[in-house]
Amino acid sequence: MSFLWFLLVGLIAGWLAGTLVKGGGFGLLGNIVIGIIGAMLGGFLFGLLGLSSDGGLIGSIIVATIGAIVLLIIVRALKRA
Repeated sequence: MSFLWFLLVGLIAGWLAGTLVKGGGFGLLGNIVIGIIGAMLGGFLFGLLGLSSDGGLIGSIIVATIGAIVLLIIVRALKRA
């Protein structure tokens, strides 16, 4: 069941990041991948800053969304280079 929650958080975070970063959506599967990678990146970045999401669903979505937004900005910058 936790794997399904992991996918759900990834999907929501990827969709939110694609919505907030205009033109950053990659379809359903792409959004899940962006959300999952973004969740790992967000967790890493929040850890560096000494912050945590307290393990709740909303906190996890926020951390994953922030990580996915950072990832989309990096991908967009690399595409332009």
